Amino acid sequence: MDQTRIVIVEDEPEFRSRVSEIIRAEAGFALVGTAGNGAEALALIEATAAEVFLVDLGLPDMDGTRVIRAASARYPEADVVVVTVFGDDRHVLSSIEAGATGYLLKDLSAEDLVRSIRSLRAGGSPISPVIARRLLQRLRPPSPAEEGPLSAREREILQLIAKGFSFDEVGGLLSISAHTVTSHVKNIYRKLAVHSRSEAVYEANKLGMLRL
Repeated sequence: MDQTRIVIVEDEPEFRSRVSEIIRAEAGFALVGTAGNGAEALALIEATAAEVFLVDLGLPDMDGTRVIRAASARYPEADVVVVTVFGDDRHVLSSIEAGATGYLLKDLSAEDLVRSIRSLRAGGSPISPVIARRLLQRLRPPSPAEEGPLSAREREILQLIAKGFSFDEVGGLLSISAHTVTSHVKNIYRKLAVHSRSEAVYEANKLGMLRL
């Protein structure tokens, strides 16, 4: 029986050892290399062919998406799977854009890992349930009832702030005082539980409140 050749890119020794043991215990899997940082991973990719690359995003010397791109470019038929603690939209989307064919969180069991690798080789794209839910929520257009906690005026102000207008400029565009704009902005910060303009824009965009 042909074995699935697997490479692990993971900087945490204990987790790397655990995953290595899981792979070695499966008759249909072959562990052909491990790397503890991005530089080792890039060298390993050049020297070692594999069908599956398990890649952590939080590497000490570079973003894991660089490793994903390198593996995907050199071995187009291989599957590159993220195995990480990061479950936010930015990491998920950047990984998919880089070429990842699966996204798993590190709290998965040994059985789930084995099942996910087998699913990959059968043409699937395994994604941890919580990540799949977030992706579906992001893709689903919000209904009027889901527009969020901001009022229409607050969304209007935040939309202008996101485009780079100052509070004075926003006031002029909406024919209200800069003081009124500031009051609305304070309410926006409170409702979104943020402390700055950039955080407010990021959070509102993530919730689908803005049209950038």
